[in-house]
Amino acid sequence: MRRLLLGTALLLALSAQAEERSLRVAPQATDARLKADEPPHWVVYDPAVTEPLLVWLPGTNGHPASGPKGLFQAVRSAGFRLVGLSYLDDVAVSQVCKGPRLQAHPTCAAAFRQQRVWGDATAAPIDDRPEDAIVPRLTRLLRHLAEQDPAGQWAGYLDGDEPRWSRIVLAGQSQGGGMAAFIAKTRAVAGVLDFSGGWDREAGGELARWYRRASVTPPERWHATYHVQETAADLLAQSYRLLGIPPAQVHALDLPLRPGGQPHGEGIANAAYAPLWQQMLRAVRPEP
Repeated sequence: MRRLLLGTALLLALSAQAEERSLRVAPQATDARLKADEPPHWVVYDPAVTEPLLVWLPGTNGHPASGPKGLFQAVRSAGFRLVGLSYLDDVAVSQVCKGPRLQAHPTCAAAFRQQRVWGDATAAPIDDRPEDAIVPRLTRLLRHLAEQDPAGQWAGYLDGDEPRWSRIVLAGQSQGGGMAAFIAKTRAVAGVLDFSGGWDREAGGELARWYRRASVTPPERWHATYHVQETAADLLAQSYRLLGIPPAQVHALDLPLRPGGQPHGEGIANAAYAPLWQQMLRAVRPEP
């Protein structure tokens, strides 16, 4: 990895697209039941081009519009529309599923993610409402865009009551990476880019059983990264093995940290990894 990336040029500039639009959409504009003070969804696209869609899920306490701009530039340069999805990310699995709660409910992590993704978990350990869940939010945002900008052909990213997963790559960091992986287990998405996406555990300390579930998204459509200096590096590597990601598609990052940088965020923030981002994006980009 070091030999591959050392000495690379800085990020490619965002391709010049005269028609490119950047929108901030309040979640409440798509569903009046959502809170007015939530961070906006962030949407970047060229209405004249029907590209595949990459949906970005931020990590804990992340806001879509203040996400990793260099990575977002790579997404656009690789020929994707970009939706940074605003969702309830103020608390992570590891903050909730621990101690006595985890002892009493060994499958706490799966219930947490089920509620946050789909909104229909039994005995969920969090107070998220069904309308707060990630997939309903994404569906309503796409419907809103289709209504407000029919020329942008947003309806093509919908399939009945759900997104049209075959045209959508899911990407996320930390909590968001884990949510992307959880969705991809039961929906055949175009691809998954998981950046240090969590290490859910059960009561005995082993990794959560949901990682071992069969995946309907094929293994060749997954890529994942972690930095070797992360405290949880070994657990992340183990979680990726349990997810069934081919070893060649698990990228152990080892470049020096940015000044003031933290290992957990290096995979999305260090511009030296731009060639790797481009490689992963090419690998998961669906055929027209």
